[in-house]
Amino acid sequence: MDRRLYLIKEGEISLKGLNRGLFEKRLKHNIKDKLRPHGSDMTRQKGRIFLHVDADCPHELVAKALSTTYGIVGWASAVTAAKELDRIKEAARKLLEDAGPTEATSFKVDARREDKAFPIRSYDMAIALAEVVHEVHPSLKVDLKRPGLVLHCEIRDKTYLYLDDNNGPRGLPVGTAGRGLLLLSGGIDSPVAAIEMAKRGLKLDCLYFHAYPYTSDEALEKVKTLASLAAPYLGGTRLFVVPFTDGQLNIKAKSREDATTLMFRASMMKLSSQVVRQEGMGCIVTGEALSQVASQTLSAMAFTDSMAEALVLRPLVGMDKEEIIRTARRIGTYETSILPYEDCCVIFSPKHPVTNPDKAEMTAMYETLGMEDYIKQAISETRIYSYDAMGRPNGVYGYGEDGSHPLEEEGQG
Repeated sequence: MDRRLYLIKEGEISLKGLNRGLFEKRLKHNIKDKLRPHGSDMTRQKGRIFLHVDADCPHELVAKALSTTYGIVGWASAVTAAKELDRIKEAARKLLEDAGPTEATSFKVDARREDKAFPIRSYDMAIALAEVVHEVHPSLKVDLKRPGLVLHCEIRDKTYLYLDDNNGPRGLPVGTAGRGLLLLSGGIDSPVAAIEMAKRGLKLDCLYFHAYPYTSDEALEKVKTLASLAAPYLGGTRLFVVPFTDGQLNIKAKSREDATTLMFRASMMKLSSQVVRQEGMGCIVTGEALSQVASQTLSAMAFTDSMAEALVLRPLVGMDKEEIIRTARRIGTYETSILPYEDCCVIFSPKHPVTNPDKAEMTAMYETLGMEDYIKQAISETRIYSYDAMGRPNGVYGYGEDGSHPLEEEGQG
């Protein structure tokens, strides 16, 4: 079967010294996982990975896979030629002709000679290939600063030629920095927090607190959609849906009204810490930003952190809302996040929440609520929705009565 070639540019991985091989192995695994069931294989040279895929693998699938895989700085569909000038010019001409008409008005040739034994210097190769561009597109003018079209030529073990130099998401391959649990609320912030941590190599699953009938089925579907949209960046994910209506009603009945949000967040940390421990994870990730709402002041976050039995990471803590929204638009979660289906945090929020809580006072209040049985019951009734590395539903699971292990697959989500 014919195969297509993609040239992948590495970024931060190249700085990893003796550990670089482990990062490259994980990057290759993450790419291959997204392209299944299509056949693919990869080879590596300095600063580059060369991906070969079966011809029946849609280009759109490859483009989505490479554009959402951390560890990639750039990528392009490429062709090869022997290291002979006539062969290189012939391949360049065919590449330009196959690309069809261009709306560009200017061009440049970016030629690089990694093989220093090759007799033609980069500058001379650029001149030779510029003549080919002029033959195919005689109206284009040379512009080395802001060209509309760029013909890339890399001389390595063979010659690699490409036009479409696409940006990758950079960062480190997902799975190289351990595993964590994202508290996914359904708002704008938490999906952005997920991809910010995935960018540093953290493998994430998601957890959502559902308070039916106070939160609707539409709110749950919204969160499931957000998990599926984030999944390609996360290398696949699981969504833990925790039914917490009884727990929240207990908090509302027993807690001081202005502290109900803090009591709920304390319960979230307690429950999430149990899931982190049971799943062998290393941290909890939230979408909180300092002073964005009443429960995100320094003293409020200090209290909720004290109730967690795991490391709590807040990648958005210093970002403003406009920065977060820009990222949400870029990753495609913004339009779903603003759908008018409120989560349980919003529905049970007091009109005048406490903003400067006393840690000792809040801790004592929480201990009067008797939340342990509610947390245990909620974990036992949790459902887990699985999404593969391209965001496709991959099954629905349940936790056992002791909350310690997933049950048999129950169906497709």
